Amino acid sequence: MELSSAKTSRLLGLAGAALALCLFAGCGPNKDVQDAQTAAQQADQSAQKADAAAQSAQQAAASAQASASKTEQAAADAKAAADRAEAIAAKTETSSAPVRHYHRHVHHHHMAAAPAAPSDTGSAPPSDSSAPPSP
Repeated sequence: MELSSAKTSRLLGLAGAALALCLFAGCGPNKDVQDAQTAAQQADQSAQKADAAAQSAQQAAASAQASASKTEQAAADAKAAADRAEAIAAKTETSSAPVRHYHRHVHHHHMAAAPAAPSDTGSAPPSDSSAPPSP
């Protein structure tokens, strides 16, 4: 930007110097002087437009760089999330499912206190020690 401004200043300086030389030399306003002045004005306008375009291009470049940085950060975040998901999936695949133990509530039926029936083997039923001895 400063470079084009310097060129513009030099151009205007040269045009002004040419005009001053012509006036000091006794030249009256003639066609050549008017053409030089018009050319200097057009050059100044062109330099101003070039400066504005350069500034606009710099702003666009800065915006593009910021967008690229945001995109790069988003890609890094997405990769980190994918890595975490993959690690979780790997843990899930390697660990076995928890084993569930089912317990049934079972009612145990106790044998009645009645004496057992004699068996065919001929053995005597067990004696009750709390019973009085038989005669």
